[in-house]
Amino acid sequence: MKPFAYVRATSLQEAADAYAAHPGSRYLGGGTNLVDLMKLGVETPGTLIDLSRLPLEEIRELPDGGLRVGATVRNSDLAADPLVRTRYPLLSRALLSGASGQLRNVATVGGNLLQRTRCGYFQDLSKPCNKRDPGSGCGARDGLHRDHAVLGHSEHCIATHPSDMAVALAALDAEVELYGAEGTTRTVAAAEFHRLPADRPEQDTVIRPGEIITAVILPAAAPGAVSLYRKARERASYAFALASVAVVLDLDDGRVRRIALAFGGLAHRPWRATTAETRLTGAVPHPDAVRAAVDAELARARPLRDNAYKIPLARNLACDAITELAGTYPGSPATP
Repeated sequence: MKPFAYVRATSLQEAADAYAAHPGSRYLGGGTNLVDLMKLGVETPGTLIDLSRLPLEEIRELPDGGLRVGATVRNSDLAADPLVRTRYPLLSRALLSGASGQLRNVATVGGNLLQRTRCGYFQDLSKPCNKRDPGSGCGARDGLHRDHAVLGHSEHCIATHPSDMAVALAALDAEVELYGAEGTTRTVAAAEFHRLPADRPEQDTVIRPGEIITAVILPAAAPGAVSLYRKARERASYAFALASVAVVLDLDDGRVRRIALAFGGLAHRPWRATTAETRLTGAVPHPDAVRAAVDAELARARPLRDNAYKIPLARNLACDAITELAGTYPGSPATP
């Protein structure tokens, strides 16, 4: 590893000032992804600014019934929180389906959102990768890409984002709170926080230089809404999603009052399925209607040589999850 300096910040402004004073620095949270990339030589920061001791570890209920989750809350603590398990069960399930218990005990909410792709070409310095070395090409396009994107990719990059938590946050209409170097705060929709690689694939998110994730804001859960997170992977644990789905469903008199659907493992960011949502809103969630809506969404997919299997996999995950949730409503027509 390249030698680096280490700064332990005691406040947000101190962290922002240290970032400005040390070009090429990086913020350090749990370090479960950044330190690995430093060992591989993918990341070579001159300075690490430790944020782990900032007072951002609180999970607080908001007056409107939502939750404010601090950026340094550990993934295991968030998954086990009683309010999260009761009001946002898909979030708890998504967190528990990611990584291992040991990693979840260290990984933070902010770090989870900022983790980088596990594409083998990104992690291998001997291979071309526009995300790691802009302009060098994308080795995965004509190489090994079975696990790569089928939605939203470009000639520059076909990597997928690995977070399970981010998919659940996209379906929940969560917001990411950011603290800027000037002491200002802004929020970004979780579904829009990660960028698609149409240009500048090296820039994973819309975060600005020096900004710090301070919290994730969860809106109040709708009374009567049900939710589910489902993930398909190569093995039962400690594996990234080949495809995953997060669903929030609210029925009224047998028809869809509101549905939120997000896919993971298919794109550079959690894919909010707005086409399918529009088609299902106001409809009876019969399996045929659900399949037609999901197919309309996945019609936008552009599979590569070896990853076309992801389309039927994602379709089946989404259809099964939606009809299962719809079936929990008394008298639901979702099941024939």
